[in-house]
Amino acid sequence: MAKGTTAKQSAPSQHDRQQKTRGGAPRLREVHDRQKNLAAESTPAELNQLIHERMRLAIVSALAVNESLSFNDLKAALQTTDGNLSVHARKLEEAQYIACTKRFEGRVPKTEYRLTSAGRRALEGYLDHMEALIRTMRER
Repeated sequence: MAKGTTAKQSAPSQHDRQQKTRGGAPRLREVHDRQKNLAAESTPAELNQLIHERMRLAIVSALAVNESLSFNDLKAALQTTDGNLSVHARKLEEAQYIACTKRFEGRVPKTEYRLTSAGRRALEGYLDHMEALIRTMRER
């Protein structure tokens, strides 16, 4: 053996030989390539990663079926923490997908969220994209 070469590098393992004789590795690669091609064919636009994240999708979805929700109502509906909701809501607000209104009732702060028209369009586009993916996979 050459200096710095191990036995594993110089001779394929029994597992490697079995995979080659059964066609395991090339077959997996073909399946992966086919899946990538299907996704490329059926998805001309990229998936909206901002909405695709689970908590942000939940926020936008909850606001799509409600005119507005308070911070506490949204937190309870999504069963999340103050910090988690704040971080994800801020990202959606920065993208102008949701609007945040802060006010006081007496000395108690009240935060209300509502879905903007840009947020509704983004959600509809996301849902259209997902439906196209599902339709494409079911047709195969």
